[in-house]
Amino acid sequence: MDTGGFWRLVDHAREKAVDLDERRAWLSGRLALLPAGEIADFAVRLDEQRRRVDTWAHWQAATLICRGLCGMDSFFYFQAWLIGQGREVFESVVESPDALASLPAVQRLASADSGADEDWPDWEALYRVPDAAFEAVFSGDLDEVLESRGQTRASDVSPGGEDVKMEDPADIACRIPRLWALFGNTA
Repeated sequence: MDTGGFWRLVDHAREKAVDLDERRAWLSGRLALLPAGEIADFAVRLDEQRRRVDTWAHWQAATLICRGLCGMDSFFYFQAWLIGQGREVFESVVESPDALASLPAVQRLASADSGADEDWPDWEALYRVPDAAFEAVFSGDLDEVLESRGQTRASDVSPGGEDVKMEDPADIACRIPRLWALFGNTA
């Protein structure tokens, strides 16, 4: 499975279901129809895409959106949620973390009356999708298949890119002004 195939599945899941649990189930079911190598490829593509937003700038944006509640695990799950928004949204955020300000879910989080769990930018379960699909139809462990191919998956964040001042209002306002306009007074 190439990158295009990965994104077709993610985008199709998004079209099929709004609820993240339903998307997870759809993706697992669809992947279970594929050969073991394709499931492994999905896991590799998932990690490759996640690494594209594994930067300090993206973590700064996630921290602002999550009102300071964005440690390593939370950022890892935020990255999965971002992938789940689909390719078009993901690519815009890869280019500029401030593009998150245009997402309806992010705008709802910024509203004073928000706090709904369904809006929280977290999709930990996406990382279990390839394993669930693999285990449903094959014996063994997906990580063993990946290791036999000389591949591994990351299990936490390792941000790169330019350092940012995570808690400096001036730095945040300069780097992500649209998000700062939404969350700056509430962070």
